[in-house]
Amino acid sequence: MKNLNLQPFEGTTGNRNQMGISWLIGAAAVTLILWQFSWGDYILYPFSILATWFHEMGHGLTALLLGGDFRKLVMLPNGSGFAVHSGSLFLGPIGRALVAAGGPLGPAFAGGLFIISSRRYKNAHICLMILSGLLLLSVLIWVRSLFGIVAISLWGAGLLFTALKTPHWLQGWTIQFLGVQAIISTYHQRGYLFMNKAVIGGRMIVSDTGQIAQQLFLPHWFWACLIILISVGIFVQSLRIAYRK
Repeated sequence: MKNLNLQPFEGTTGNRNQMGISWLIGAAAVTLILWQFSWGDYILYPFSILATWFHEMGHGLTALLLGGDFRKLVMLPNGSGFAVHSGSLFLGPIGRALVAAGGPLGPAFAGGLFIISSRRYKNAHICLMILSGLLLLSVLIWVRSLFGIVAISLWGAGLLFTALKTPHWLQGWTIQFLGVQAIISTYHQRGYLFMNKAVIGGRMIVSDTGQIAQQLFLPHWFWACLIILISVGIFVQSLRIAYRK
């Protein structure tokens, strides 16, 4: 059994905490820059696939929490995907709007949790174990495309190996980096957020923000702006919690 250090991931001095925050903000900035180039998409492709998984799991798990049935999750090689749920939902139109919002907000909430967990080695280790377990469990229960099965299985196995066989500092670094990638993925999908309709899997469908607008009120672009603001707020607040003295 590993002897898990209970000390914070970063040092307790102001300088070391500042270095940690600089690293996270720097990672976010580099990610945003890479996404401006076509070759950057290839470098970040594995993280885009993971962000899609967070997105679709956000839809499916929100549906489950509201009394629906999470039927399947399909992931495609181009980085897109969709979740299928059925059954009536609690809260009616509000519940359907929450399921639609659960997708784009899923990566942000997951990323915030990862950054917060990196404050202590033990929490980072536990978070990696839970994430790898959920990835592998989703393959058994919900993922129903060959590409998704292979890609998510590789992610789950890789993170499980990281949690069990790598030094504590690498586990903390990994969970921090995944947190940044998850939250910043909201920026990468901004084009989709500001669409009322989109083509996914060869089909024209109403976008997530379009569905929210249909179920509630105000135009889809308003909900797109709100989702981005919430994601930014989660990033800032997670940094404050993770690096407070």
